[in-house]
Amino acid sequence: MSKPVVYDFFATWCGPCRMQAPILEELGKKLGDKVEIKKIDVDEHRDLAEKYGISVVPTLIIEKDGKIIQRLEGVTDGATLEHVIEQLDQKDQQALPPNN
Repeated sequence: MSKPVVYDFFATWCGPCRMQAPILEELGKKLGDKVEIKKIDVDEHRDLAEKYGISVVPTLIIEKDGKIIQRLEGVTDGATLEHVIEQLDQKDQQALPPNN
């Protein structure tokens, strides 16, 4: 099972995006290799913004095993993000067979 990926769709001119950035940096430090965070500038990657239907920045898309798990528009606090990712980790742990 792959680790969750948080796609941060942002724009350099976006004030709330600048508020989201340190929250994601802290989340990355706190969770380490449990999560991968990818920043996507919507002005530079219009194709991806269109593919994911981004109309508001910041928008966070959380994917796991190639499936969108959650979509969050606007600034999202670290506790909410951590909760979503920890829930995914717990589901993975429950899916593992017991050690013999």
